Amino acid sequence: MRKLLAVAAAATAAVTLTACNAAGGASDTEQMEGLRIMVPNSPGGGYDTTARTIAKTMEETRLTSTVEVFNLDGAGGTVGLGRTVSEKGNGKLAMQMGLGIVGSVYTNKSPSSLADTTPIARTVEEPEIIVVPKDSKYTSIDQLIADWKADPGAVPVGGGSSPGGPDHLAPMLTAEAVGIDPKDVNYIPYDGGGELLASILGGKVAFGVSGVSEYLDQIEAGELRVLAVTGQQRVDGIDAPTLNEAGIDVEFTNWRGIVAPPGISDADRKALIDVMTKMHDSPEWKEALQENKWNDVFLTGDKFGKYIQQQTDEVERLLKELGLA
Repeated sequence: MRKLLAVAAAATAAVTLTACNAAGGASDTEQMEGLRIMVPNSPGGGYDTTARTIAKTMEETRLTSTVEVFNLDGAGGTVGLGRTVSEKGNGKLAMQMGLGIVGSVYTNKSPSSLADTTPIARTVEEPEIIVVPKDSKYTSIDQLIADWKADPGAVPVGGGSSPGGPDHLAPMLTAEAVGIDPKDVNYIPYDGGGELLASILGGKVAFGVSGVSEYLDQIEAGELRVLAVTGQQRVDGIDAPTLNEAGIDVEFTNWRGIVAPPGISDADRKALIDVMTKMHDSPEWKEALQENKWNDVFLTGDKFGKYIQQQTDEVERLLKELGLA
C-alpha cells in the first residue's frame, strides 16, 4: 500500500507526448498571449515555485511574451479550484495543482472536483522530506521516531497541505510503518509551504514534511536539517537517508500538473498542451528540473485526466484504510 502512489506515478511516467518542435523554434510560431496561471495556495510553496518556474521558462524560450502568476489560497486549494471551474470556457487561465488538490477535494467535501476541469499536463514529481530547524534536538530520523512512538500527540508534525494531500499522507504512512496509529498523529495543516516554513523555524511543530524543492535555499543556508527523504533514492546534495534505509518501509512521491477551466475550445486546449509540450522539451526546462531536483514525469491531455482519476480513487482508499476517512 505504501508504495502504490509512487508506483502509479512511475508506471505512467514513460508515457510522454513528443513535441513537434523544440522550444527554441518558438520564433516560427505564434506566441501564446495573455496566459494567467493561478496558484491555489500561498506564496513560497511547491505550487508557487512550480508555476513561477513554468512562467519563467515560457518567457525565456519566447513561447509567451508574459505570463501572469497569481495566488488565490484557501481550503487547501479548493477555493482556487472553485474559481477555475467557474471560469468555464476561459482558455487563457490555467491552475497549478497536484496531489494536494486531489486530497483536499475529498477531505474538504469540495463542491467542485478535478473531474470538472480540463487536464492539460502533469509536469514534475519529487520526494517529500522530513525536516527540523537547525537548533532541533533531533539529528537523526531514529531519534525523532523514538520520541514520536513514545508519545505521538506530543510530537506535532506540520505539513503544507490539507488532510489527504502529500504532506499529510507521507507522515501518516510513516507513522503506520513504525507502529503508530495514524489517528493518534498530531498533524497541523498549513496552506502551502510558505506558512509551514514559518512554523518549523518558529518551533510550532516538532518536524515538518514538505516537497524537497520548497526548502532548498533554507537547507543550503543551514537553517533546516533534513532527517530523511521519502523517495526510493537519496537526493543529490542532501545528506539524509531514505526512509527505507532507516528501516521504515515507506516510498512516497508527490506530483504536480496544470489544469484549465471546463468547456474551453478544442483550439485552446490544443494550444495549452502544445505550449506546455514545447516548454517541456526546452533546455531551459531541463535545467530547471535539475536545479529544483524535480523528476520529469510529463503526461498530457486525456492520459493525464485518467491519471488524476486514478490518484483520486487511490487517495480515498488510503484515507479509509488508514482510518482517517
